[in-house]
Amino acid sequence: MTSVFISDCEGPIAVNDNAFELTSHFVPHGNRFYTVISRYDDVLADALQRPNYKAGDTLKLILPFLKAYDVTDSKMLEFSSKNLVLIRNAEDMLEHVRKIAPAFIVSTSYEHYIKALCKAVGFPYENTYCTKLGIDRYHLTQDEKAKLKSTASEITKMSIIEIPATAKSLNDFSEKEQKILRRLDDIFWKEIKCTDCGRMFSEVNPVGGKEKAEAIKDIVCKLSVDLSDVVYVGDSITDIEAFNLVKKGGGLTVSFNGNKYAIRHAEIAVLSETSLVTAIVADIFCRFGKQQAVSLAEKWSRKELEKNTPAPAIVKRLLKQYPRRLPKVKIITSQNMETLTEESSKFREKVRGKAIGRLG
Repeated sequence: MTSVFISDCEGPIAVNDNAFELTSHFVPHGNRFYTVISRYDDVLADALQRPNYKAGDTLKLILPFLKAYDVTDSKMLEFSSKNLVLIRNAEDMLEHVRKIAPAFIVSTSYEHYIKALCKAVGFPYENTYCTKLGIDRYHLTQDEKAKLKSTASEITKMSIIEIPATAKSLNDFSEKEQKILRRLDDIFWKEIKCTDCGRMFSEVNPVGGKEKAEAIKDIVCKLSVDLSDVVYVGDSITDIEAFNLVKKGGGLTVSFNGNKYAIRHAEIAVLSETSLVTAIVADIFCRFGKQQAVSLAEKWSRKELEKNTPAPAIVKRLLKQYPRRLPKVKIITSQNMETLTEESSKFREKVRGKAIGRLG
């Protein structure tokens, strides 16, 4: 059996949310601005399931504003390189996994960030799928820049939308939030679309949602393996389709410090500050198959790790780092899903910070 390791980047491998950080750095009050748009993305992708829109398209919605504030390809690459922060032992995890299986990164992140990460950890860029972008190709007039800056200020002042658990249509939102959603629709799909930068909405295709699933299909096709041979690690709304594809195909799906979207669709939940846990789960899956990996998660304990040690050096390091209480690893069930969602969401905020942790 040839197993394949596929992972999202931001969350399972890196602490960063690069698009959020770029926006926070280059756009005034960019953290608030990005959060409003990210929640709008959640509404369109998950609650309303708007046709031709997918989770992660936030990364194209913010581009005209980055352009208005004179962001260039070189600035994006430089910023990404300087601000890269990895999950503890992520480089070791990737090195270990690559020794036992073909390894790939499938990420919504801009290519600038993925190139910076690959250079830092020695991962082959050709084994990545990410959002391709040449922002220097697009142009704005001074009037368009001024208008976009004014619009950015308007968006910053908007309330962050609360999504009712059962929301399926616009009418399920409060009157105030319906007004915000309609205004955001006008901004993105009427006002910006007619500018040169509006071409970004049709030309830039963020690798989120169904695009992640398509990337996985491409990988298994190229390697001539089955979906049952895939272990996929993700953490957010952009991973839903990837989780569903791999799970349906008989592979293994792992939420690493995932939010509610990841916990709902993955099979194993990992709450950890270190990627060594990922290395161990992936090692068991790649050597012995899904059932053994699931069994390890069910019996997760020091005793079980010491008994089942196909990667003794990795296990020894994990046990040394956590002499008293191991990072949490749980099989996700309908009975524990709500509790795990709450625990994982809180842990996610601890590891990545509240602002990033609360993003979809």
